[in-house]
Amino acid sequence: MEFLLHHGVTVFGQWISIAELTGQLFALAVVFLAQRRTLWTWPVQVGATVLLFAVYASAHLGGLAGRQIAILLISLYGWWAWNRRTDPIYGVVVRKGRWTERAAMLGSFVVGTVAMALVLQALNASWAPWPDAAIFIGTLVAFAAQGVGLVEFWGVWLVVDAIGVPLQIKSGLYFSAAIYVVFAVLVVHGWITWNRSARAAVDQRKLAAV
Repeated sequence: MEFLLHHGVTVFGQWISIAELTGQLFALAVVFLAQRRTLWTWPVQVGATVLLFAVYASAHLGGLAGRQIAILLISLYGWWAWNRRTDPIYGVVVRKGRWTERAAMLGSFVVGTVAMALVLQALNASWAPWPDAAIFIGTLVAFAAQGVGLVEFWGVWLVVDAIGVPLQIKSGLYFSAAIYVVFAVLVVHGWITWNRSARAAVDQRKLAAV
């Protein structure tokens, strides 16, 4: 891993380590794969977490580094869950969340962000504890919702992207910031695709009930 962190390429005058380049490309691929609801989403995500953990730890972003460990665990769950929740026509079954589920997602994001920021401050584990914490918790909420097939997880990703771009720039991780912008575009497309699939699944169930 030391080799991947200390060797890299220069793009438009900006040096990028091999670990950051590969990890962010893997993460970008995850969004692309999630749109298509393929099981490859999760093993590719596992690879991204290992590489990005090293990148963020070396940049002294404790929240972003720590979230990679949590993402790894959630990815294993998502892999298992998507294997079980499949449909012969629509692939992985997706749906819109109930209001109680949406409220739980929002509450988890707010409370979790406050708690995580206080922990990062106490441990002096990040120079930007609040946005670092928001990205950490938002990522966990998004992946958890994605694992159970909730369309709203795309909305959480948009919030994470909005916070992540300026944080990455201030951290000097310009390639990662650019990837976050691309994420946002793919997230919007994914949200539209999953909404369409959720409506189709509902219509299919209505026809089956007739």
